[in-house]
Amino acid sequence: MKFEHFALNVPDAKAAAHWYVTHLGLRIARTRADAPFTSFLADDTGRVIMEVYSNTAAPYPDYKAAHPLCFHVAFVAEDPSDARARLVAAGATAAYEEWLPDGSFLIMLRDPWGVPLQLVRRAAPFPTL
Repeated sequence: MKFEHFALNVPDAKAAAHWYVTHLGLRIARTRADAPFTSFLADDTGRVIMEVYSNTAAPYPDYKAAHPLCFHVAFVAEDPSDARARLVAAGATAAYEEWLPDGSFLIMLRDPWGVPLQLVRRAAPFPTL
């Protein structure tokens, strides 16, 4: 099987999609202008798709209450500290940072809706498939 997408139900999908496109460089692969205002957002490889939507048929998760180690969306960052500064200026909130024993550097923060984000610079990046 191939991974198709993962989805986040957020209170303002239009604003979330705009924020991710503007500040994380994702692009809209497909969108829906009517409720639930679904947008499929692709990274620059086109391999990873994140869906954001606002569907009131289910409660919105309390992303702010969840510890980032329970769930997070991770992005490769050449300079995680610089990326953190840009994202905080754009409405994200910083959580913590961590160096891993292998030399990888991680920064955790939250987007404006509380979704945990990780900025990662791996000592040994995942291979390109």
